[in-house]
Amino acid sequence: MSAVQSRHAARESLAVRVAVPVGVLFTAVASLATLLTSASAASDAPELPAPAAAMALPTVEVERAAAANPCVDDEVIAALAAGDDRATVRAFGGGAEFRAAVVSDNAPCVSLSDPDRTWVVVNKHRPLQPEAFVPASLTGVGVRATSGSDDLRPEATAALDAMADAIVAEGAGTIGINNGYRSYDVQTRTYGSHVRQKGQAGADAISARPGFSEHQSGLAFDLIACSPQCGSHEAFGSTSQGEWVAANAWRFGFIVRYEQGETGTTGYEPEPWHIRYLGEELAAAYHDGGFHTLEEFFGLPAAPDYEH
Repeated sequence: MSAVQSRHAARESLAVRVAVPVGVLFTAVASLATLLTSASAASDAPELPAPAAAMALPTVEVERAAAANPCVDDEVIAALAAGDDRATVRAFGGGAEFRAAVVSDNAPCVSLSDPDRTWVVVNKHRPLQPEAFVPASLTGVGVRATSGSDDLRPEATAALDAMADAIVAEGAGTIGINNGYRSYDVQTRTYGSHVRQKGQAGADAISARPGFSEHQSGLAFDLIACSPQCGSHEAFGSTSQGEWVAANAWRFGFIVRYEQGETGTTGYEPEPWHIRYLGEELAAAYHDGGFHTLEEFFGLPAAPDYEH
């Protein structure tokens, strides 16, 4: 290469080396200017308010009024003192209101263990107190009876007679009873007979131990169909009378105590013939509320087996 060519090559190489840094510098300066302009614009913008979520909210105090105790009501006190169960339920405001007060523990004057009251609950966890309880008054029923146990408490007898008249008037047939009130001693013999035939477990599924029977309360009985001859209580559920009673007994203050599908709660096999008196207001609340056991109605634990 000549000396002239060498000088030209050297100048060209220097120009290239200088041109590249100048371009980079120009780009950097332009970027810096853009950033400074953006920062200036941001500093000139008005300050935004704090987000609403960050603002403190005032504390709200909510007062809860205690439910009134119906047991301090003069009407309730007077009805209880008079032993008038129907008037007591009405003084609470009705069957549904009575139940609600009991279930919510807002009825300290009501005992579900008092055997003198129509709302007493007797099951395998709740024996009568005392176990040899005898109702203060019993009267013979007006319907046909096929056993010597044909007494009930007066209020249950009057309701049964009214129901018997209604079932005839409505064309469903005639009813009678097989068992009404059974004393502690009679229940002892009845239960013992079942134990001998079926063993204790078999007996417990169909019969109450003495002191644990609703029959002893004078508020329960076993119905039979009489058309015109009276049949057994075991056949009652499939008769026209049995179907009518299942649908209408509540109108007269009764419930079917041991329904199909409720053995896990009651501890007994279904007994469509076993009828229990509650009084019209409570039976209506039981029916209207769609209940199927007294345990559920009063918010009590299931009682499928004896505790000892």
